[in-house]
Amino acid sequence: MNLSDYTSCDAVGLAMLIAQGDVTPEEVNQAAIKAIEKVNGEIHAVIEIWQDEPANLQGPLQGVPMLVKDLGIAVSGRRNELGSRLTAGYVSAQDSTLTQKMRQAGLVLLGRTTTPELAASTTTEPRFNGGTVNPWNKRYSAGGSSGGSAAAVASGMVPAAHATDGGGSIRVPASANGLFGLKPSRGRISMGPEVDEVWSGLAVHGFVSRTVRDSAALLDAVQGNTAGDPFIIAATHNTLRESAVQAPRPLRIGVITHPLNGRRSDPEVVAALEQTVGQLIALGHQPEEATLDIGRWEAFVEMNTRFWAANTAAWIDALAGAMNRSVNADTLEPSNLALWQLGHELSAVEMVGAMHMRNAVTQRMGQFYQQYDMLLTPVLPALPTELGHYNRHQDTLDGRGWMHHVFDQSPFTALANVCGTPAMSVPLGLSPSSHLPIGMQFLAGFNQEPLLLQLAGQLERAFPWHRRKPAVWAGQ
Repeated sequence: MNLSDYTSCDAVGLAMLIAQGDVTPEEVNQAAIKAIEKVNGEIHAVIEIWQDEPANLQGPLQGVPMLVKDLGIAVSGRRNELGSRLTAGYVSAQDSTLTQKMRQAGLVLLGRTTTPELAASTTTEPRFNGGTVNPWNKRYSAGGSSGGSAAAVASGMVPAAHATDGGGSIRVPASANGLFGLKPSRGRISMGPEVDEVWSGLAVHGFVSRTVRDSAALLDAVQGNTAGDPFIIAATHNTLRESAVQAPRPLRIGVITHPLNGRRSDPEVVAALEQTVGQLIALGHQPEEATLDIGRWEAFVEMNTRFWAANTAAWIDALAGAMNRSVNADTLEPSNLALWQLGHELSAVEMVGAMHMRNAVTQRMGQFYQQYDMLLTPVLPALPTELGHYNRHQDTLDGRGWMHHVFDQSPFTALANVCGTPAMSVPLGLSPSSHLPIGMQFLAGFNQEPLLLQLAGQLERAFPWHRRKPAVWAGQ
């Protein structure tokens, strides 16, 4: 299988070719490795290739190569270093529930991708193993925290890759790299067995992909709860992949153009949003300017700060104990050291206050979804930053200062994490000045992934993005 044929297929397409006997799993696997070897030196998205992982050729995605993020998921016997010097050399003792389900689906785990240290950023530039380059324009960040996975998919290494999202980490790199990225509802994918929730329920597993049907098929394959999980999501009437080919009913969509922190979205982002509004109207939907009430912006950031800092501090303490290493500037970047310090300063009463604030925001958004089917915003208020720009002040910021910086960079995405509701980035825009993709974010109520996928599939069919290829592309 040559690289041109390999990169022209999505995951579902590769699985079909394998099932029909047109190619063998070994041929697909070797093509994926060749693709990684061809372009990874330019963008630094994959930090380790695994050529001896067992393959199950009975599942719906049999023989399809899959890269996993170096964080949030455990693969037995493999390193899981979280982008940090603190955990350098750490090896997982057992598979995560998600790993088991991916194997059962027939996916072949091929290696791990870069992440910022402990995922506490929306750029992927860890000091531990270096920054990941955007394949559309190598001067710019690939986004984060699933930047390695997104850059690998965008450049044609694999058709889809594992990602996580605690504040936008699926949608931000999907936007930066011209991919489709769906953050699922809280509880749709098990976080077990070692944890019930991550970041007090803010974080979820998911995927980035080049096609809507791939994300739908992957969610179909791995969704569901196991004994001991804290959430049970009612099964959908149809598969999610079936939803992706069904046209949605006319939707009433609230539109927010500018972030709630009082700043303004960049003109190119506004133009992409206006173009999307026009596309929605052409498809028979009703987008209209909306007002969003989630309380004071400063209170919203403070709530997230408490969740991030307290969970990060507990996580760092556990990791330091497991690795028998000290927590200091030699093992942690300044931003995470600052979050660790803040986490130890927070009281239990302050955490209860954060939980109360989260409920207030979730209730308000529940009322919003009584009026609108969805909310449309840009994924990001601006284009991705140039490499080196995002982290240049982290040495001078305390924990709260770092969180305000992160939320100023990505002010639209964390709302879905707080509410536990699904949201997606759809690659509908393209910057004329930098040739960087611009993603549009659609948010919906809890368990409304089928509706989001219906709209995503409709947009993909009407305004296909697959013909666009980045400057760094393995199929060239």
